[in-house]
Amino acid sequence: MTLRHLLALFCTALATSLAVAQEPILIPEENDTNPEMSLDEELSMPRLDSMLIAWSQRQSELVSEKLLNPLILADTIDLPASDIPDSVYIERLKAIGSAIPMSYNEVVRKYIISYTTRHRNHISTILGRSLYYFPLFEAELDAQGLPLELRMLPVIESSLVPKARSKVGASGLWQFMYGTGTGYGLEVTSFIDQRFDPTLSTKAACRHLKYLYDVYGDWELALAAYNCGAGKVNKALRRVEKKDAGFWDIYPYLPSETRGYVPAFIATTYAYHYHSLHGIEPAEAPLPLVTDTVHIDRIMHLKQITSTIGTPMEVLRALNPQFKQDIVPAVRGRAYDLVLPLSEVGKFLDHEAEIMGKDTIYLAEYMSPRKNGEMPTFVIDSKIHKVKSGENLSLIAKKYGVTVKQICKWNNIKDASKIRVGQKLEIFLK
Repeated sequence: MTLRHLLALFCTALATSLAVAQEPILIPEENDTNPEMSLDEELSMPRLDSMLIAWSQRQSELVSEKLLNPLILADTIDLPASDIPDSVYIERLKAIGSAIPMSYNEVVRKYIISYTTRHRNHISTILGRSLYYFPLFEAELDAQGLPLELRMLPVIESSLVPKARSKVGASGLWQFMYGTGTGYGLEVTSFIDQRFDPTLSTKAACRHLKYLYDVYGDWELALAAYNCGAGKVNKALRRVEKKDAGFWDIYPYLPSETRGYVPAFIATTYAYHYHSLHGIEPAEAPLPLVTDTVHIDRIMHLKQITSTIGTPMEVLRALNPQFKQDIVPAVRGRAYDLVLPLSEVGKFLDHEAEIMGKDTIYLAEYMSPRKNGEMPTFVIDSKIHKVKSGENLSLIAKKYGVTVKQICKWNNIKDASKIRVGQKLEIFLK
């Protein structure tokens, strides 16, 4: 963590957190079926520092977030008047010095005015979140030789909400669809969705953006293709009788959302660089800015950490949104990175044996019975069983070497006697 980021943390601690209100994009469901901490465990937890408690209390803003939809801005006709002349906007955009064209026209002007007036609270919230996410984005963009201004794409895609999910299934900060995400190596299983992993999804997004730029040789067209797909951009290009057509040439032939996408990108870039000139201050950062990772090479529930060293579940979930059921599915030689506040890493290492020793408490439904006095093994791989005529849960459980209780819990079955032919059951295997 650089001195700049530490200074930013100190400064933003003085700011007031502001809310955002527009189109909802996600309300994730929490998996909380495992045992809660006992009173004795709660009383034995270490006392948390005030900053970690404050971050824990602010996690709701990264769970029930509402996304500012660029389409709303495109139809706005009653924006406040701006006394800033076009020449000033043009010079400010030029001064950013980006490899991505910062075009200016009436459409872009409308977006800039909207973000710096009516939706200034949104920009304030984004500025607060950017303190955590932008250094991560910038490091990977720089590593892959891409313009740093691309850090603004997740602002348009997800409002920097790591668990954002659109109505059509696009997920994460960079809004990957299932096929695109897995195509770039992001793992999606019953336990993990790396489209929600800030680090891994950023690496995948940079590779995808690099590919799109290689295709078009034009950043505005590459951004449009990132939003609506290369197919729609290619169709629009074919409708324009111009050899080197750009985004604004094909603007009328693009989907309405994509027409707003590039102007919104330019406007948020402007707002990020010049927010102080419009009296917009950053909200508090909702996440610890100084973090580190530990490698987990065996299955572990996040509550094993919370009940041992007291790190709030809300903080663990916010720093590790890829773990869908609060479980790190590290088995069979694979290891996963777990992000912790830097202040908690030493505690974790000091109490690692105690943390790992709580697996039978929090992961009992994923463990096979003991055999001949041996330690139980974990069941983690899964398959889908389609119920056939004449089958019941007892027969199915016996077939796979699991219990009826486990099948009911894995599939949220309330009454074990009520299963139907053709019903699909997820069974976790050894």
